[in-house]
Amino acid sequence: MVPKDAAMTGRIVRTALRLAGVRGIVQGDPDTSDEHVLAVRDVPHAWLFPRMAAVVHHGGAGTTAAGLRAGAPTVVCPFFGDQPYWGERVAALGAGPSPLPFRTLTVPRLAARIRAAVEDPDIADRADRIGHRIRAEDGLARAQETLEPLLG
Repeated sequence: MVPKDAAMTGRIVRTALRLAGVRGIVQGDPDTSDEHVLAVRDVPHAWLFPRMAAVVHHGGAGTTAAGLRAGAPTVVCPFFGDQPYWGERVAALGAGPSPLPFRTLTVPRLAARIRAAVEDPDIADRADRIGHRIRAEDGLARAQETLEPLLG
């Protein structure tokens, strides 16, 4: 998601990461990387998320699924549409803290949720267990079981 004031959002994210005491990877211009933040262009979620202590994102269905599949604690900052729903689902599953709507994003709020995601062992355990369950699913076989009776 591209916010109206991307520069301000970038400052909030970078400051929140420092306040939370963690390093981060953000999507952006690699020339803006520093000792705390690695800015990257496009990196596949399936490769990146399993390597993260936690993920912070907008809460789209695909990104949320990638975070849960990776078993990564997840902080959702929804913009609109179905994103608040997915943020609430992540929190209800215990795989992350309550969502932080983008319109209410502040340094202290984001830092607190990042800290919860990386420091709470219950969140880490639940996210890990969900990731194992999702990775064990055979979605193709399940789809076949569901569709064959309807076609036949």
